[in-house]
Amino acid sequence: MAERSANRWQLDVPVIVASHRAPVQFRREGGRRLARRGAGGLVTALLGLVREIPDAVWVCAASTEEDAAVVAEHRGKAIPITLGPLPRIADGDTGDDPVAMIRMVEIDPAAREDFYSVISNPMLWFVQHGLYDLTRAPNIDEVEHEAFEHGYVAVNQAFADTIAEEVESRGGRALVMLHDYHFYLVAALVRQRCPDVVLSHFVHIPWPGPDAWRVLPPHMRDQLLTGLLGNDIVAFHTERFARNFLLCAQELLGLPIDLEKMVVQYGPRTIAAKTYPISIDVDSLLETAQSKAVRTRLDDLEAWLAAEGGKLIVRVDRTDPSKNIVRGFLAFERLLDDHPELVGKVRFLAFLQPSRLDVPEYVEYIGRIGSVVARINAKYTRGGEAPIDLRLHEDFLTAVAAYSICDVVMVNSIADGMNLVAKEAVCVSRRNAVLALSENTGAHEELGAFAVTLYPFDIQQQADALYIALMMPEEERRERLEAAAQIVRANNVTKWLDFQLSDLAEFTGLWSWHPSEPS
Repeated sequence: MAERSANRWQLDVPVIVASHRAPVQFRREGGRRLARRGAGGLVTALLGLVREIPDAVWVCAASTEEDAAVVAEHRGKAIPITLGPLPRIADGDTGDDPVAMIRMVEIDPAAREDFYSVISNPMLWFVQHGLYDLTRAPNIDEVEHEAFEHGYVAVNQAFADTIAEEVESRGGRALVMLHDYHFYLVAALVRQRCPDVVLSHFVHIPWPGPDAWRVLPPHMRDQLLTGLLGNDIVAFHTERFARNFLLCAQELLGLPIDLEKMVVQYGPRTIAAKTYPISIDVDSLLETAQSKAVRTRLDDLEAWLAAEGGKLIVRVDRTDPSKNIVRGFLAFERLLDDHPELVGKVRFLAFLQPSRLDVPEYVEYIGRIGSVVARINAKYTRGGEAPIDLRLHEDFLTAVAAYSICDVVMVNSIADGMNLVAKEAVCVSRRNAVLALSENTGAHEELGAFAVTLYPFDIQQQADALYIALMMPEEERRERLEAAAQIVRANNVTKWLDFQLSDLAEFTGLWSWHPSEPS
């Protein structure tokens, strides 16, 4: 990110950020303790906030054995971490490296399993992404009921207790910014102990309408909703998700809502549903794209593409069923069926990171991906060259190189809170790539006017859309890409955070808001 002034966010209230994933993770390797900083724009933005606001702290889960060892050494208190290229515990002179305070919450392994692998994933994830085949699943019984109470509720209580301690140590007055579907109960629990706290919760995944939530037993969904209503602001990526949240409060809890003001009344309190589409750290991405490591990979890809000739479609995803990868490959097959002149002249390069291999549905989905790709490659391999190059591992640097030279980027998700691949690709493309984008992504609300829209369940339509994208005239490609990239550059991840802090200041009236300009 661009260098900032000493305190870009001039808040006069302490800030506590909370997420399940830690911004820094510790591990032991070769007898040495190593720290690895989390990737992505969210971590960059929130660490910037935590390091620049006096007395700020990030509360997160201890997820490795070495994390637990660090927690024990610091007796459960906040840990000062340097934020240079190689993060470490600040135990003396930190040089020019900024420092952020991180407090890790150690969770009982059995509770963690119930919290994460039964309730958070797959249950909440599947409900919120519409992934259940309701004729077969979920089959909620005592396992899920016990996992909710002894896992999800217990872990949320542990985080709430830790956050409340941090608030109380700051005189009972603080801004708490909660993140994602792991902690829907935390706000209400914190507010019980700290009634003067300001609370916001950003939901990073889709929020479906009331009927989707009827899959869950009433006591579960009611607890989740009332937990979120402990916040002052509940935030989403899109207007649709925010409206759905208010409709859930109305239909499932019987609460009065105002869809013009986008608020819900819960007893004496008014809670706002707000929209803040998250973005990427554009400067950091461009720096990566221009790095020697990416240039080396780019040379390799360009040589491969020159030898093969033709056009290139790229996708970058986790192997999550919500990403709709199988239908994407079936659409590519239909494209080749309908346009045999493209056989041997269009390649599909897919970077797929295996994900959540402890969840049976994910393991089965990876198997389906492999089977479909093998069948299509057997059908359309010519001269020993397969049309689909499937890479089942994380390779962000090569993916960035591929963004820059591809002709089409395919994002056909069943449902997606945002999808940052779409934003990354339009910022680094050097070949005027066309964005083929699912209407069910949060990114479509911002970039859809400049993309070729995909309807994620319609394989024929997706095939036709890929053809349109591949054949689009160069001038139209350039105009679309430039317009999309300008939107992403103008609304970067720092602006995303600015808008939230400004609204919280205005909505609560509890602190002043004087954002300084970057230096």
